[in-house]
Amino acid sequence: MATTENELLEADERDPQDRPEAHDRDRRDRPEPPPLDPERAARREAALRHVRKLGDPALRTRALPVERFDDALRGELQRMGQLMSEAIGIGLAATQLGVMHRALVYRVDPAGQVVALVNPEVEWRGKEQEPFDEGCLSLPGIHVEVERPIHVRVRARDEHEQELLIEASGLEARVLQHEIDHLDGILMLDRATREQRKLAMRALREAREAGAPGDEPDESDTPDDPAAVNGSG
Repeated sequence: MATTENELLEADERDPQDRPEAHDRDRRDRPEPPPLDPERAARREAALRHVRKLGDPALRTRALPVERFDDALRGELQRMGQLMSEAIGIGLAATQLGVMHRALVYRVDPAGQVVALVNPEVEWRGKEQEPFDEGCLSLPGIHVEVERPIHVRVRARDEHEQELLIEASGLEARVLQHEIDHLDGILMLDRATREQRKLAMRALREAREAGAPGDEPDESDTPDDPAAVNGSG
């Protein structure tokens, strides 16, 4: 069951001293990403304004299957791909834009094409799992370690309703699982440890108190660190 934002905040407030120093060191030791040029940074910020942030009900709503494959859907998927690219993300689910369609876009290779999946379902997960840092466009600047299967098989349709079967491993498998979680109303925080959830919520609160742009609670997924995954997001 997905954890609500109120439950996450309450968990953080109940045990103010229960914050392992190791996680604080992890946050301090994370390398800062190289700065973007002003024009690129402005485009990224503009794209992020369209992405719903933690606390928005759309992120906790299960998306509905797409039934009509028409020009409107194809336009929607194209817009999603553009916003994902402008936000420097590698995955984006429709629900992150407040659209309750079971659809997502992703691109794990910067030189590759954006892939659009409609009505995706994970039909098989391998037994082998590994932990890895994930980020999310809906939680800018936040990274948590999430353990997921390394190999998955996903069945979906493309924008023209043609059936797709994707055998994914590594980063691609992780991004697919992260984005399909979004379509089910699940965030990466729900799959993180309690300690990491508390640390993430504290970082979000500090960012909001500092007035960080794009981090307002009423408004995905970007890897500020190239080694971290967005879905994620």
